[in-house]
Amino acid sequence: MAAQNNLERLYAAHRGDLVTYAGRILGDRTQAEDVVQEAYLRYSSRNAEHAIDEPLAYFYRIVRNLCLDFKRAKVRDLEKKHLLSHALGLLEGVRDSSVSPEAEASARQELLHVSNAIAELPDRTRLAFELHRLEGYSFREVALELGISVGLAHLLIAQAIDHCRQRAGRNNEF
Repeated sequence: MAAQNNLERLYAAHRGDLVTYAGRILGDRTQAEDVVQEAYLRYSSRNAEHAIDEPLAYFYRIVRNLCLDFKRAKVRDLEKKHLLSHALGLLEGVRDSSVSPEAEASARQELLHVSNAIAELPDRTRLAFELHRLEGYSFREVALELGISVGLAHLLIAQAIDHCRQRAGRNNEF
């Protein structure tokens, strides 16, 4: 019970700072408040058998991790929507140009191969590729978003493109 009271006092004393911290990461105060509330729930539901040496630092770590998880999920959702709209646009273009059913089936198959190839990529490589090729981020912006060097961003994107080419069975520009 004393641990719960200490947590409540810690939360009450630092909630505003935690929301400000999360808001800087997310760029949205409303989402930041949701993340801080979720952090409180996670902190309060943890196994209390192990004492935390720095409870405030631990709280900040939970908030940071939740913010990063939230941003990743948001990017994945945007990427899925973008891929779907792009795929639907390709298929609509195929239909509109009076292409044969065989060509449409071939285009669908190629789209499926590329989509599967993207899904096979390691998370960081996939995210770098999607940010650059689908969202239009520059290499520098990809590097900043992922917390990596610009050179590594180039390398990850090149690896993703090579992987997609191989899986799609093409050697031309992807």
